[in-house]
Amino acid sequence: MLLPWLTGFGAGLLFLHFVQKLLFPYFWDDLWFLLKVVRYGIQIEIYKLRGELVTVLDKFLSHARRQPQKAFIIYEGDVYTYEDVDKRSNRVAHAFLTHSSLKRGDVVALLMSNEPDFVHVWFGLAKLGCVVAFLNSNIRCNSLLHCICTCEPKAVVVGGDLLGSIEEILPSLPKHITVWGMKDSVPQGVVSLQEKLSLASDEPVPTRHHVTSSLKSTCLYIFTSGTTGLPKAAVISHLQVLKGSLGLWAFGCTADDIVYLTLPLYHSSGALLGIGGCIELGATCVLKKKFSASQFWNDCKKYNVTVFQYIGELCRYLCKQPQREGERDHQVRLAVGNGMRSDVWRQFLDRFGNIKMCEFYGATEGNICFMNHTGKIGSVGRTNFFYKLIFAFELIEYDFQKDEPVRNEQGWCHRVRKGEPGLLISHVNTKNPFFGYAGSYRHTKSKLLFDVFKKGDVYFNTGDLMVLDHENFLYFWDRIGDTFRWKGENVATTEVADVIGRLDFIQEANVYGVPVPGYEGKAGMISIILKPNKSLDLDKMYDQVVTSLPAYACPRFLRIQDKMETTGTFKLQKIQLVEEGFHPLKISDPLYFMDTLKKAYVPLTKEIYNQIMLEELKL
Repeated sequence: MLLPWLTGFGAGLLFLHFVQKLLFPYFWDDLWFLLKVVRYGIQIEIYKLRGELVTVLDKFLSHARRQPQKAFIIYEGDVYTYEDVDKRSNRVAHAFLTHSSLKRGDVVALLMSNEPDFVHVWFGLAKLGCVVAFLNSNIRCNSLLHCICTCEPKAVVVGGDLLGSIEEILPSLPKHITVWGMKDSVPQGVVSLQEKLSLASDEPVPTRHHVTSSLKSTCLYIFTSGTTGLPKAAVISHLQVLKGSLGLWAFGCTADDIVYLTLPLYHSSGALLGIGGCIELGATCVLKKKFSASQFWNDCKKYNVTVFQYIGELCRYLCKQPQREGERDHQVRLAVGNGMRSDVWRQFLDRFGNIKMCEFYGATEGNICFMNHTGKIGSVGRTNFFYKLIFAFELIEYDFQKDEPVRNEQGWCHRVRKGEPGLLISHVNTKNPFFGYAGSYRHTKSKLLFDVFKKGDVYFNTGDLMVLDHENFLYFWDRIGDTFRWKGENVATTEVADVIGRLDFIQEANVYGVPVPGYEGKAGMISIILKPNKSLDLDKMYDQVVTSLPAYACPRFLRIQDKMETTGTFKLQKIQLVEEGFHPLKISDPLYFMDTLKKAYVPLTKEIYNQIMLEELKL
């Protein structure tokens, strides 16, 4: 009697398992991942109810007490334990307590390359309750001055290798800003922080200086390239830092992992996911000053790396390297990052072995993220019914001609169907707030959409077009508006146009991105109209872009036009220009190419074009 029942029960379970695999193949993956995220959310709520607001700094201090001798950062062969970083950051805090008037809530800008002192200064200032603004170490002149003034700091701390950049703008800085240099010998007008550190105490800093009353209070400013022109300082709360630090843990990293970090620390990926992620785990970070494709795998073997962070461009560079023996002879098991093209993804796995690629999507200032926890090639993440209960988002129809979302006669937006590209927007509410930008509210307002589906609703506009397939996987499609991505950085076209527009022979400048075979994102191209009775000066053009713009923002291609088409709202037309690209046989206008070896813009010939298309010429 019992045996037939058990047989029937077993057959029923097998049938249900078959149906689940057929109709809901990702059910268990989704469930376990969701439970993991929910569990952490509950933990934070319990801390709140107890009145314990635990920040990433608090977690670091906990590790420094519990595992003081464990390696936290390895840099150029030198090991910095959790205790070492704690004591060095204490020195930073005490130096400022003794020699400055900095206090809780004051903003301090940080201009440093990837090095341990970036973390020491960041944590030292955090121990005083200061808000730290990460400055892009590539920017110079007006862009750098703009970023510093935007976040209104009381002080700027500059790495020893970047003192030249700050020296250029020193006379233009507001007088109340004190500049500190991480070098014994510093220019006039700069205070040597290095000198003060040698005499400072490494004793713990009283917690009263940094204890926070709300996880929604500002912790950092991280700059993003805005559609309105120059970089904007995104407000990053303690809560966002905590969420950012969970990425490695959510993908399955542990305290035993050794994480290789070559991404810049001034970006949220490097600082929050990388450094913050290692703190969340209590893991070790191998920090690199700059990414090197030729040294990458040697470093991974030398330091027994098990996890590395990437952007898509990084993996493409690795695939372009000449093949060597023993390329699969490593211990890397996970790679976490974003921007990986499907073809590069497959090529990377075929060549370098069974590494789980953990792709994710998220904007620095955004209130939405996706994580591809299943490893589906090409996808930036996955959604389901439960996920949308936590992170409410939509994909809406977008009008490329008007450069705005489509609205019906009643003024409401349209959701796109599965398989169609749509603008990704995320609902803004108390559960998922948008903290905006420092400075004028108009910058924050420009990233919001109001009255989208009903009166009074508010959504964050990511500026990204995405596609949701029938299995609920999301894929990046393109960016909209006046930004494009190149060399892993967002390029604001209005900033580039403003820099070039200062030349006395330019009447109009229109900047846009064009796809180039073998490269992630789009290369910068600029179309210009010359002023009447003025001639083109290519030498001045080259000097202007290389001295005023970071390398990734310099236009690679130049087009000279007699007139420019505008949209119905009098914006410069870009769509046709992007479609035409830089083909010298299809475009009758004069075309030029930025030759970095000759340090000049040179005529774009058919031969140069073919070299670019065959990936023989490096951009």
